[in-house]
Amino acid sequence: MTWTTRPRSELSTLAVIDQGQGPLVILLHGVGLRAEAWGAQIDALVAAGYRVLCPDMPGHGQSSFDHPTGLEAYVHRTASVLTEPAVLIGHSMGALIALRLAADVPDSVLGVAALNAIHRRPVAAHKAVVARASALEVSGPNDPTVTLQRWFGEASSAERQACRRWLTEVDPAAYKSAYTAFAETDGPSDDELARIACPALFMTGADEPNSTPEMSRDMARLVPSGQAAIIAGAAHMLPMTHPAEVNAQLLEFVGGCQP
Repeated sequence: MTWTTRPRSELSTLAVIDQGQGPLVILLHGVGLRAEAWGAQIDALVAAGYRVLCPDMPGHGQSSFDHPTGLEAYVHRTASVLTEPAVLIGHSMGALIALRLAADVPDSVLGVAALNAIHRRPVAAHKAVVARASALEVSGPNDPTVTLQRWFGEASSAERQACRRWLTEVDPAAYKSAYTAFAETDGPSDDELARIACPALFMTGADEPNSTPEMSRDMARLVPSGQAAIIAGAAHMLPMTHPAEVNAQLLEFVGGCQP
């Protein structure tokens, strides 16, 4: 894929990619990225007969930044595009938002897929992510080199270059706000997961050091209708780096969530 910018419309103050017709699927990206990170999934879901809404997080992509504070503020903003029952699919921080909505507004969520979601970070990992959030600058673009190293290792690819561009272009204050909200949570609580009544898929990469396979398996066990899928050879950016495997899992899951 070329990861080129796609046309947007505005829905409830968020810029959204809105493509296709059919049952609704909403895709939620992670910190520092934008809706195009879901490009391969948008194309596959539209081809399969779904309408796909993919909002830019506040201050990311083409969405304005209104200084939300804490994960709950991002959940509230995202809830505004949930205008009819839908399947929610989130990646990283987007997965945490999707899981919260599945627990809190069950009548609006037909199913939820959480890709690379964190749950009960180890103490050292929690301290590290909080320190990274605190160190972010708001006066100019942050250097994405260390982030890209965590996501892609040393490998050069079109996906790496796209993420470098998005991380460089994102509003620095918006990036710090979202990263801080992400850093301050350790993922869904056990009680929150137990309240998710719809089908839930927890997917991550076998080589993911932060949103680990163990986390996905643990969360799946806590959701009444939960399941886990671990993608071999993948790490944090698996929707972009392993689209065929991810799309196969998602299409099967979304199809099983339809009334």
